[in-house]
Amino acid sequence: MSRTRWPRLRARMLALTRPRDPEALPVQFVPRRVYVLPTRFGMFYAALLLVMVGGALNYNNNPALLLGLLLAGAGLASLVAAQLQLTGLRVVAIEAEPVAAGTPLQVRVHAHGVVKRVRRGLQVDDDRASDAQAVLNLDGDHGEVQLAFATERRGWFDLPKLRVSTTRPLGLARAWAYVWSEAPLLVYPAPEPHGPPLPSGSGDPVQARLHPSGDDVHHLRAYRAGDARRAIAWKPSARRDTLLVREYEQPLGADVLLDWHAMDSLPYEARIARLARWIDEAERDDRRYRLVLPGHADLGADHGPFHRHACLRALALMPHG
Repeated sequence: MSRTRWPRLRARMLALTRPRDPEALPVQFVPRRVYVLPTRFGMFYAALLLVMVGGALNYNNNPALLLGLLLAGAGLASLVAAQLQLTGLRVVAIEAEPVAAGTPLQVRVHAHGVVKRVRRGLQVDDDRASDAQAVLNLDGDHGEVQLAFATERRGWFDLPKLRVSTTRPLGLARAWAYVWSEAPLLVYPAPEPHGPPLPSGSGDPVQARLHPSGDDVHHLRAYRAGDARRAIAWKPSARRDTLLVREYEQPLGADVLLDWHAMDSLPYEARIARLARWIDEAERDDRRYRLVLPGHADLGADHGPFHRHACLRALALMPHG
């Protein structure tokens, strides 16, 4: 077979082995989902055995014939062993924490062995030409592997088909199977790299937090190892005959309003990037904030991981302008 026809034939064969549509997890690799083909080394091994057996028959050499048959049996057994490495493997979940666009998405693949069997060195990768690949080992019938996928734009990230393969135990054959999850993963919008500071809140200050560099003394507490000497209240400590430390309070101001309609001069995607930046700044400063977007209910006022996720998710799923 010519070199030009073999890649096309191989591509057609691989197309038949892949799932045609995304599927819900968990997915179990049954024997009909696992495919086995000889590797290049396996093909060389088979050719060598043919020459060896042909020479043994030609010269009527029984020991050489017996050795050739034994090696052929070992090769056939390796085909079955390679398939058994994947048969009974169950991919139970594929998940990832959302990241900003442009940051690699760390995808975790969780697998479980339905049949108790030693499974080592399973290769998990994207069947496209990418660098997303890792090695899966199952310890105690459970295993986890992490793959990094490049992200370019906000919104839903559709996972490609993932290929699980192995060449164990002898490297004579490659067994592989595909899993294609239907659940997309979320990519946050990339925050604006440089921009104006967070808007100041309007109205009366409604928040305050303990801060070592605050303005007002909140209360006195007992000294703990590591407290700064300048924070010690010497006079109250002398009166009570024990070391007391000042705790300060810093007002944070009113709720911050992040309004989409207040940035009419910015392009569509630039508004999203600036709002994403301000959300991160508000979380960093422990400020309560509200997010107002067209076509969405008013988000806030609040702060914390859940509120941040809700706001960034709303920004990520805004229609692409």
